[in-house]
Amino acid sequence: MRRWRLGTVLSILGLAVLLGGCSSLDSLTDSASSTDNASSSTATSDNVKGTYATLAKQTYQSGGAAAIKVNNGKSTLKASLWKHAKIDYGNLDSLNRTTTDTAYLSKANLGRSEGRTAQTWSPTGWHNQPIKVNGKRVYPQNRGHLIAYTLSFNLTNTGTYKAGEAGSLDNPKNLATQTAYSNQKTMQIYENQVRTALEQGKKVIYRVTTVFRGNELMPRGYWSQAVSTDGSVNFNVYIWNVEPGVSFDYATGRGKADASMQVAGADKVTSSNSTGTSTSSYSRKPTTSKQVEKELYKYGYKYAKKAYNKATK
Repeated sequence: MRRWRLGTVLSILGLAVLLGGCSSLDSLTDSASSTDNASSSTATSDNVKGTYATLAKQTYQSGGAAAIKVNNGKSTLKASLWKHAKIDYGNLDSLNRTTTDTAYLSKANLGRSEGRTAQTWSPTGWHNQPIKVNGKRVYPQNRGHLIAYTLSFNLTNTGTYKAGEAGSLDNPKNLATQTAYSNQKTMQIYENQVRTALEQGKKVIYRVTTVFRGNELMPRGYWSQAVSTDGSVNFNVYIWNVEPGVSFDYATGRGKADASMQVAGADKVTSSNSTGTSTSSYSRKPTTSKQVEKELYKYGYKYAKKAYNKATK
């Protein structure tokens, strides 16, 4: 009976945290007037800067959702701006950090990850240090792509179209220090939405901005948004750059084992429901947002339960 009660309590607490994270930044918006005059461009730029500044001030609280919505989860990108496939890679800033990459994608930009070569570029905050988490030796950092490698084929490292080009694997403008959980779990929810739409022949504008606080070398998070030209894909989220069981000094990128650091899962995605699934060979297995979120929740729940059991012994 005690075990059942423990599981029930933890499940309720975890669900409350998961749902609570959904609306944390719903009031944020980087939208502006749709007019194409100079004042509209200035307003858009100011709102983007304002949203970035607000995101940079946010501090992740252990047990919170792995991602939260921005602008009520709706993208402010204009689908009408899609003209041809390309990626606009933002220049590195004065500290050699990534900024914003905006991709205009079609099915031709899809590729496979098999056979990729080794990465040599070390983004700011990169240490690749092993850490023991729950008795296991893990590497909590990844060289994380802003625009996924498998979404950048037939484009050069400058982002222009060229048939036969491999993906943007080791491009300094497309790599930042990202936690393994953020890269392999949370971010894939949104990358999968983009990937599935492209497999179905749709065109997508996809933008990712690394968010740094001050002069820190490791991003606090990834601001990700996308819109398809048919409107079936539309999301705007902030993905926390966090790892269950590990805490980071974002100023340097160094991490340490921290049993109190828990991640409950990603927020619920209510947009892009009509994207559907695909049997294309580009995806090993079609995965819906809800399926991945369920996996994330279980992943975070596992750590929460272990921490609770340890604390109550």
